[in-house]
Amino acid sequence: MEKINVKIFREANTIAIPQYATPNSSGVDLCSTMYCMIKPGEQALIPTGIKIAIPEGYEAQIRPRSGLALNQKITIPNSPGTIDSDYRGEIMVLLKNNGEDPFTLRFGDRIAQMVFVPVVQANFIEVKQLDETKRGSGGFGSTGTN
Repeated sequence: MEKINVKIFREANTIAIPQYATPNSSGVDLCSTMYCMIKPGEQALIPTGIKIAIPEGYEAQIRPRSGLALNQKITIPNSPGTIDSDYRGEIMVLLKNNGEDPFTLRFGDRIAQMVFVPVVQANFIEVKQLDETKRGSGGFGSTGTN
């Protein structure tokens, strides 16, 4: 498995450095650094207390934790959130409560996963016409629903 070096800065030494839960985990858990209650239908921007330097050619994607989504209906509305390699601010996680009950966060609660992914940039070449395909311009649902 390929590994990259990511520099990390913690706002306080009480904030855990993200860890992989198992040897083959894709993502590391991000934790809350605040107490917060998110009411049903509301969302909140949650600080993690960490800043990172991602190597050029990579991005970090912020994704929901499956257990929170299943059990408490807590998700990330802009999932996956993207952290570019040139961003140096604190990592914040936008959480939304899609459930019927208030959701309470405490310091250290695991709130999201962060996955590192290679990035490819496109060179745009303007043309007068695109090549034809069997699908053509068929979009949303055009290939069927089953």
